[in-house]
Amino acid sequence: MKVFGIILIVAGILMFVFGKVSFTKKDKVVDLGPIEINKQEKKTLNWPDYAGGIALLAGVVVLVMDRKNNA
Repeated sequence: MKVFGIILIVAGILMFVFGKVSFTKKDKVVDLGPIEINKQEKKTLNWPDYAGGIALLAGVVVLVMDRKNNA
C-alpha cells in the first residue's frame, strides 16, 4: 500500500504542474492495398486543479493508514 500511496502523491503533484497534456492521434481513413490515407488529429487532455488535489490527498491518506496498520 505504501507504493500505491507514493504513486498517488506523485500523480497529484504532476497533475498540478501539468494542467493539460497535448498529443497527436493518427487514424487510418482509407486503406486500398498500396494506397493508404491517414488523418492526424491533435488532442488535448485537460483536468481541473481539484483532481490533482484529490489524488495528492488520497495518497497521503493511504500512507497514513498504512503506517497505522503496520504499527
